[in-house]
Amino acid sequence: MNIAGMGAVYSAMYQHTAKVQNTATDKTSFSNQLQNAGSVGKTEVEAYTDYLKSKYGNVSIQSIGKDQASLDRVGRGMSGSDVIIAPNILEQMATDSDKAAFYENKIDEYFNTIIPRDTVAFAAKGLVYEPGGVVVHEDGTVTYISGCSDSPERVAEVEAEHKAKREAEAKMREESLERSREAAEEQKQIREYYYKKELSIESLYSSFAGVNLRVQ
Repeated sequence: MNIAGMGAVYSAMYQHTAKVQNTATDKTSFSNQLQNAGSVGKTEVEAYTDYLKSKYGNVSIQSIGKDQASLDRVGRGMSGSDVIIAPNILEQMATDSDKAAFYENKIDEYFNTIIPRDTVAFAAKGLVYEPGGVVVHEDGTVTYISGCSDSPERVAEVEAEHKAKREAEAKMREESLERSREAAEEQKQIREYYYKKELSIESLYSSFAGVNLRVQ
């Protein structure tokens, strides 16, 4: 098992967990924020959006389809800490504390549990876990987006394997060519031998043909 990068993995894991914990805001804080929002003319949804951004950072409000093409498209633009919430779900969260708690727990689970767990699990397999973010769809389902790639050590290992394979194939081709050259040379020598032999026989026949034998 390749564990060369495990120290860095654990370090990244705790840093990410600490970031989420440090930015977490309880309902009392949100209530205070909501009261303050009233004094500056913000709606409940706007105030709750500000609260989510203060807690998670990169939060956007839009509807994302659950089909693979839509998830792939949004996933390519994620940086690992993105949260995307459908407008109708955001409105429910802003006005229903139970809904808010439910979806925030889902989001927290991704950042606090899934990312650290899968980072270590993938590293144990020589892979780099690449978190994307969380999507809350219009129908209330939650999708965690992530991917993985080969670690630098694994990339180097695969490249070495491919290089060794290419060198072995090149050696086999060279040996095959050498055998072909040797066979061709052997065939050439055989042809030359029989050609010279035929010339000798023809010369002998010519000599006999030029002899005038007299029988007395």
